[in-house]
Amino acid sequence: MAAGSGTVYVILPAAEMNIQLIFAVFFLFLTGNELRPGPGNQHIYDHPQKETNIKLPFNIFQDSVSTIIPFSRAGNLILIQGSADTTRGNFILDTGAPGLVLNRTYFRDYPTTSVPEGEQGGVNGGAQNLVRTTVNQFSLGDRDYPRQEADLADLGHIENSQGVRILGLVGMELFSNCEMIIDYDKGLIYLHRFGRGTDATYHHELLADASTYASYPIEIRNSRVIVTTELAGKKLKLVVDSGAESNVLDSRLPDRIFEHVVITRRVLIAGTGNSKLEALYGDVNNMKLGGNEMASLPFLITNLEKSCFSYAGCVDGILGFDFLSLHRIGFNFVKRKMYIWK
Repeated sequence: MAAGSGTVYVILPAAEMNIQLIFAVFFLFLTGNELRPGPGNQHIYDHPQKETNIKLPFNIFQDSVSTIIPFSRAGNLILIQGSADTTRGNFILDTGAPGLVLNRTYFRDYPTTSVPEGEQGGVNGGAQNLVRTTVNQFSLGDRDYPRQEADLADLGHIENSQGVRILGLVGMELFSNCEMIIDYDKGLIYLHRFGRGTDATYHHELLADASTYASYPIEIRNSRVIVTTELAGKKLKLVVDSGAESNVLDSRLPDRIFEHVVITRRVLIAGTGNSKLEALYGDVNNMKLGGNEMASLPFLITNLEKSCFSYAGCVDGILGFDFLSLHRIGFNFVKRKMYIWK
């Protein structure tokens, strides 16, 4: 791989562990070779929500079928308001997480069950035993999810790095029957829930003019969004993850892949759990999506040996904020399509 200044290398694989990876949020600390300390827990606060009157730009009736959810941002993360029983606050929209994940700090008194042979971890290799609970009522916008199962995880590393109180992550399973359009510029999520036999002709107004966007096929694998890209003649399976602050590429890919990577620096990464490791950060050129060459994108280069899903194979990387925020982007999880506006 092409290198910038200084010595570059890829961390060798850690000891092998047969786990199922939950693509929860991970964070990059782009400060050379040192980890940037985050604020202590005593500085965590509820993310301020601006008192704004949002004018809905389309004639969408906010009922149980179509709704518009405003969101704020903490760094590169999407924060939406929700409630688990009587506890209300910030949840991160995380399309890389399978379902609902609750912060153990605020739900420690809930009865739990351990998932046999289940572990959750992040790209840094940290792992925790998978523990599950149930909330009587989970609400997101005007959507209610009664008797909602949820995984419990320690999310203190997110709160410390962002200075925001985070109740949990909202993942794919809650939107499996929906179309979702994310507008980073306006801070809005357009959500439509498909019903039985009533949505054959449904199209959001943003999708009326097909010349303004491109459509790409996606896979839904273990409740994760997978898109196929191409680099140096090799097909790459990438998870589309709104909870990832950076794109990620597996360091074990063939050498010809890294001929298209210009390394700019080393970084330390931290994620679920307390472990940290050193990795590389650089720009990837000539990657194609649906035959169309994408602009140069920054990627973290690290080992993804633990990115294999049970019974569903492995992935080659992650497309996170650096990809998602470039354009207005949408997903039809029923028809298995991704939309990118020009």
